[in-house]
Amino acid sequence: MVTKKDIKRKVRKGKKKVYRSFLKALVVDRRLSPIERLGNRMGYSGSAFIMMSPYLLPYDNIGAYTYLIGAVLSIPQVFLAKQWNLVVINLNLLVGYGLYLFK
Repeated sequence: MVTKKDIKRKVRKGKKKVYRSFLKALVVDRRLSPIERLGNRMGYSGSAFIMMSPYLLPYDNIGAYTYLIGAVLSIPQVFLAKQWNLVVINLNLLVGYGLYLFK
């Protein structure tokens, strides 16, 4: 004999299956190419350089050099991801701190 609880359980399971299949359809599972993996690793290390740079600026301008290194390392990641606003920001960082060190 089928009870009300059994029917509700089956309906919930059906809803969960539809929901999960919908979520799976939204996500594309793909492997990164070697260039993308290398770009990601360089971008993370570049971000680390950029994060520590403000704290190193007072110490004989070491922070300016770390800003330049961080910008150079993070450009490939944002270029491959086609995040053009961040590419422009990193180029601006390179020009700004390059002029700062040049003068």
